[in-house]
Amino acid sequence: MKHYLVFFKKELLEYNRTYKLLILLLVFLILGIMNPLTAKLTPDLLAKFMPEGVSITLPEPSSLDSWAQFYKNVTQMGLIVTILVFSGVLSSELSKGTLIILLTKGLPRRVVILAKYMSMLVLWSASILTSFLVTWAYTVYIFPDGKSANLLFSMFCLWLYGALLLAVLLLAATLVKSSYGSLLITGVVVVLLTILNIAPAIQQYNPLSLAAKNMDLVMQNIEPSSLFPAIGVTVLATVVLLFAAVVIFRKKQL
Repeated sequence: MKHYLVFFKKELLEYNRTYKLLILLLVFLILGIMNPLTAKLTPDLLAKFMPEGVSITLPEPSSLDSWAQFYKNVTQMGLIVTILVFSGVLSSELSKGTLIILLTKGLPRRVVILAKYMSMLVLWSASILTSFLVTWAYTVYIFPDGKSANLLFSMFCLWLYGALLLAVLLLAATLVKSSYGSLLITGVVVVLLTILNIAPAIQQYNPLSLAAKNMDLVMQNIEPSSLFPAIGVTVLATVVLLFAAVVIFRKKQL
C-alpha cells in the first residue's frame, strides 16, 4: 500500500507539472460554459444567417437543449481530448527510462498499472464533474424550466464509459510501445462497440449505451434500470481489462 500511495502521488504531481491537469480542466470548463450558451444562441444565429426571404420556426430552447450540448460535446470532444492527453501513459516513461529505474529498485509492477489507472480516473472524474457543475449552474440560470431529469445518473453513465476507455487505453499501452498504437487500439475498440450496437439484442449490454442514451434518460424516455445490464458489463469489463494489463505488464520485457 505504501508503494501504491507514493507512486499515485507521483503520478498526480507529474500530471500537474506537465500541465495535463490544467489542460483537461480548462477544456471541460470551456465546454461547460459553451453548452447552455450554444443552446440559447443557436436559434438566433440560425435566424440571422438564413437567406433573405427564408424563414424557419424553431422551438423555444430549453434545458434539454443545454444538456444535449453537454452530452454531445463531452462524448465527442471531451473524451477525445482525455484519451489524447493520456495516450503516452506508459510509453513516455519507458522511453525516458525513469520507470525502469523505479522497477529495478523494487517497485511492484502491479502498483504501476493500478496507480496509473487511478490517477487517470481522478483527472477524468474532476474534468467531467467540472463541466457538469458549470453546465448545471448556467442551465438553471438560463433555463429554469425543470424539464431535465436523471441528471446525476446520466452523468455517472458517461463517466463509467470513460473509465472503461481509460482501462482499454492502459491495456493497449502494455501491449504496444508507442502512444500511437495505444490510440489505434482504443479507437478500434470504440468502432467495434459501435458496430455491435447495431444488433438490438446486444444494445442493452453494450457499454456504448452508457454514452448514447444519456438524453433518453434526461428526457425520461427510458428508465434508469434499463441501463443496469450495460453498467454491469462495463464494470466487469473494466476489472478484466485492468487484470489483463497487470498480468501482461508483469511478463513484459522492458
